[in-house]
Amino acid sequence: MSNNKRRTFLKGSIAAGAVGIAAAAGLLSPVRVLAAWPADAFTLRNHEASLTAVTGTSDLPAGDIEIFAPEIAENGAMVSVTIESGMPDVSEMALFVVQNGQPLAATFLLGASAQPMVSIRVKMAETSDVVAAVKSDGAWYGASREVKVTLGGCGG
Repeated sequence: MSNNKRRTFLKGSIAAGAVGIAAAAGLLSPVRVLAAWPADAFTLRNHEASLTAVTGTSDLPAGDIEIFAPEIAENGAMVSVTIESGMPDVSEMALFVVQNGQPLAATFLLGASAQPMVSIRVKMAETSDVVAAVKSDGAWYGASREVKVTLGGCGG
């Protein structure tokens, strides 16, 4: 038994050492992973500006997009929202909460074989439209749904 524990410990130590060396050499740099992150879009305070920063326009045509969210959220601190699309070749999705101080809630980059569905919990300061943007075949489409909030979640 003690030989198995020793071997497990040695394997773990060697693996941790290899990861440490790779990180020190710059091979595991988070900058490379987050290179496409739209940092500016997350700091914008206006919905139209935020939407334009992500999609290139503030006027999105309707698409085959469904937003699943409660009609009335009793607690705005945690509102479940799911975006699903039946469009082909979906490569990106984004979620906006129009009345929040920072409207862009999330962006998602989808792989070629990913199912076009994402789910997230967001904070909502007040009753607001929730807007989903979906990029299909290189073009952006949108859908919106109102969610009424009875108790604010962003400090309210």
